[in-house]
Amino acid sequence: MSIQATLEKINASALKTDVPRMEIGDTVSVHCRIVEGNKERIQVFTGVLIARAGRGINEMLTVRRIVEEMGVERIFPINSPKIAQYEVVRRGQANRAKLYYLRDRAGKSRRIIDRRRKLKHVAGLPLAGQN
Repeated sequence: MSIQATLEKINASALKTDVPRMEIGDTVSVHCRIVEGNKERIQVFTGVLIARAGRGINEMLTVRRIVEEMGVERIFPINSPKIAQYEVVRRGQANRAKLYYLRDRAGKSRRIIDRRRKLKHVAGLPLAGQN
């Protein structure tokens, strides 16, 4: 067995299987585990998914939200054990692979068009690995 095949096998065991199907433009909630001293709590970061990068175990999400008229972006590794769960709040229609242009927008032009008319239920969509 080659080194590459061995690495793929090890990485496949670390991949999460409960990741919902998320696409660029969707509004997602990322539930992060935060450790403070000896206590652990869950903090929710809700925002628009503006970019995905990488593949396999190295895949990352960039989520952007507005807090007190200031844009905040966080990058989350999809398969991190620090992430409790991902939740798709709203489906958005995007015609680009990266929505970096939202950084320069303000007001109503910052909105993403909703895809509700095309998709009836968000909860009924298959998971990411079950295309």
